[in-house]
Amino acid sequence: MLSKLSAWFLNPRRNPLARLHRNAIASRLRKYGLRYDDLYDPYHDLDIKEALARLPREVVDARNQRLKRAMDLSMKHKYLPDDVQAIQTPFRSYLSDMLALVKKESAEREALGALPLYQRTIP
Repeated sequence: MLSKLSAWFLNPRRNPLARLHRNAIASRLRKYGLRYDDLYDPYHDLDIKEALARLPREVVDARNQRLKRAMDLSMKHKYLPDDVQAIQTPFRSYLSDMLALVKKESAEREALGALPLYQRTIP
């Protein structure tokens, strides 16, 4: 019963409060031209750093450009023009699939008893 309640509570298609929250997040991301996956910090989680390293260079460059533009707009206390905000897609994911693959591989390594790649040392 609790899992059904939590699934309903977190699903923006069914729960109006989750829908309002998602729309508020989308509005804030559109103002700066960001995507939700841009908010992941590679210094906080090494799996994210590994997933970013596996992505094509063009995708990582586009991410860095979006982050630079958002920082620039934030420092100037401005937002993107309305016509540019209208074409933004804040919830189009580019990192989630690769991140899921990296987390699956690290869980498999842990199950086999091996150290993760970023914790291995050369003897």
